[in-house]
Amino acid sequence: MNNNLPQDYFGRLCRAIIEFDMIAKDDKILIGLSGGKDSLFLTYALSILRKRSATPFEIAVLTIDPLFTDDFDPTPLAEFCANLDIPFYTKKVDIAGIIEKNDGNDPCFTCAFFRRGAINKFAVENGFNKIAYAHHHDDAVETFLMSILYSGQINTFLPTTYLDQSNLTVIRPLVYFREFELKETPALHGFTPIPSPCPLNGHTKRQEAKDLIKDLEKNNSTLYAHLGAAMRHSPKTKLWPTELTRKELQIKHLEFWNKKINK
Repeated sequence: MNNNLPQDYFGRLCRAIIEFDMIAKDDKILIGLSGGKDSLFLTYALSILRKRSATPFEIAVLTIDPLFTDDFDPTPLAEFCANLDIPFYTKKVDIAGIIEKNDGNDPCFTCAFFRRGAINKFAVENGFNKIAYAHHHDDAVETFLMSILYSGQINTFLPTTYLDQSNLTVIRPLVYFREFELKETPALHGFTPIPSPCPLNGHTKRQEAKDLIKDLEKNNSTLYAHLGAAMRHSPKTKLWPTELTRKELQIKHLEFWNKKINK
């Protein structure tokens, strides 16, 4: 492992961390490592930043085994982390069993909910104050589109999020990286990503959003950039006002017709 990072990659990593106040002095950061290309690169990149940074911070890794298979072997990931001088931990969480018992609920939501809960619990119990996830820019844009299409809300995840119930801060240092770039990063650290054990991999709402964006881009090359821009707060944004409650609408209706309002 050459412990090298292209200057462009290092610059965008630092831009996200500095712009969104992700890392402070003496932070203890727990990285969620699944073994996929994104979390592998995040682990590798933060190990390099740790060496170069004038701001001292600690990092460690936690891998959740969701028990989708009975032959998960964390040894290669442990060796990957050992080569980077990063403490490695693993924890079994029967997410597969939980999904089976909750048949009918969104399995992706259930998986993410219990995976996050396990990581948060481990972080609190072991003295970490921050959790780093490897969500990239495509993830943010897809989440933004999914929120509009499937919930009627304009939302996406934030680069930095404080969780007041657990006193943890979630950071996403890869928000300025595109997914196609991360597909090339195993060449930097030399570790072959572990295929996702998820039985629904490639057949999710996120995949639908990904495919929709790709299809629409065929006729509009700026579509992705526009979705990314729409995620930002802007003085140019023009949205309808918040929908009135039934009571508020009734009062306005009575006022319009000059009728008495019963208080």
